[in-house]
Amino acid sequence: MSNEIHGSPETSGDLKRSLSNRHLQLIAIGGAIGTGLFLGSGQTISLTGPSLLITYLIIGIVLFAFMRALGELLLSNTRFNSFVDIANEYLGPFGGFVIGWTYWLSWIVSSMSDLTAMGQYFSFWFPNVPHWLTVLFIVLLLISFNMLGAKLFGELEFWFSIIKIITIIAMIIVGLVMIFFSFKTSYGHASFSNLVNHGGIFPNGPAGFLMSFQIAVYSFIGIELIGVTAGETKDPRTVIPKAINNVPVRILLFYVGGLLVIMSVIPWNKINPDASPFVMLFSMIGLPFAAGLVNFVVLTAAASATNSGIYSNSRILFGLSKQGLGPKMLSKTNHHSVPYLSMFVSSGTLLLAALLNFIFPDAIQLFIYVTTLSTVLFIVVWAMIIISYIIYVRKNPEEHKHNKFKLLGGKALAYVILAFFLFVFVLLFFSADTRVAIFISPVWFIFLFLFYKKYKKNAEYLAEKTRQQPRESINH
Repeated sequence: MSNEIHGSPETSGDLKRSLSNRHLQLIAIGGAIGTGLFLGSGQTISLTGPSLLITYLIIGIVLFAFMRALGELLLSNTRFNSFVDIANEYLGPFGGFVIGWTYWLSWIVSSMSDLTAMGQYFSFWFPNVPHWLTVLFIVLLLISFNMLGAKLFGELEFWFSIIKIITIIAMIIVGLVMIFFSFKTSYGHASFSNLVNHGGIFPNGPAGFLMSFQIAVYSFIGIELIGVTAGETKDPRTVIPKAINNVPVRILLFYVGGLLVIMSVIPWNKINPDASPFVMLFSMIGLPFAAGLVNFVVLTAAASATNSGIYSNSRILFGLSKQGLGPKMLSKTNHHSVPYLSMFVSSGTLLLAALLNFIFPDAIQLFIYVTTLSTVLFIVVWAMIIISYIIYVRKNPEEHKHNKFKLLGGKALAYVILAFFLFVFVLLFFSADTRVAIFISPVWFIFLFLFYKKYKKNAEYLAEKTRQQPRESINH
């Protein structure tokens, strides 16, 4: 982060710009495509039916617009390394503090279920290995990779994402072949007509359709990672617009394309909500290794999402400490320019959170609470980013007008995006399971309010100091 507190080279460092376009795109794809698609889609399909495709389409369009707004903000000032800097500028010091620490917690909570799931996936091959040992090993392995610098993290995430993408493409191709040749399954013939023959597009009515949004939004969490990686991106003027324009479209294609094929081959009402529809489809074509293959992919997907979490958490903590909004020691970097202390703190917390899953007897119920809490926290972060954008456009209307990369529709469309986030948040109140997480979330914000008092003076000084610095846009 650029708003630096005075310190020696031994106590604080800088991040190295070593991420290229392919790294950035695959990091965002890797963060977003995780267990939500491979595992959670079965439950979402059973709740919503074929109208889930429309849900994903709407969310994808909204989040693409959201990413355009984030990109415009990042390129509006060379001092912006992430959206923490943005919030600090437009929402004030408390806003930067809240968005930074909330985003950190969001990834901790999100990774909690992924880590615990990995323990279960691993036991598919090694049932006698304790889950906690698997979780510990995976976290230590991911930490060791991340310690070697952003470039290696980018490479690791690149290959993690490639595995997921190849699996989805393979499944889409296999599914299309089955559809075009009217492949006979135990549920009838594979056909696009399965999308409408079992109760229509909206089999569970408006209520089922609306309730799908709260679950489906969780599947897109991680798309905003581009806003975290900006400080380590080569040539942000070129790379950030490219990544933003391509990533949401690709994610949307993978989700919509994948689920379209699945529900055409297997009628939506025959999909087991507790099983992966991917496993079901591969099993139908008689591949004996299908279960093991998909298990490996799901394990990789969870590892990829956790890897993205470790990366973003360490960079957020590094930025907060360097800005004087967290413990100063967390701004230390190693000779690979990696904020290693921030990484250890985040990973330690993450491990603690993962182990909590084993303490509670009803793990599935806990997962529901965890994913909902994660969704609530991410919606808060996204809403704060879009509010920052509205303030930016209001303050700089001429600059927005002449920007090469911008959100078309500007402030008006930004209000629509904000309304959509509020809509998803309200929907969370309609389910008993998701309501619990909403009622828990204020505890975090009360804690932040009290925690802020320690850093208030430093935050206000920093905010004033940065306001006095000239703005330099790279977006004209």
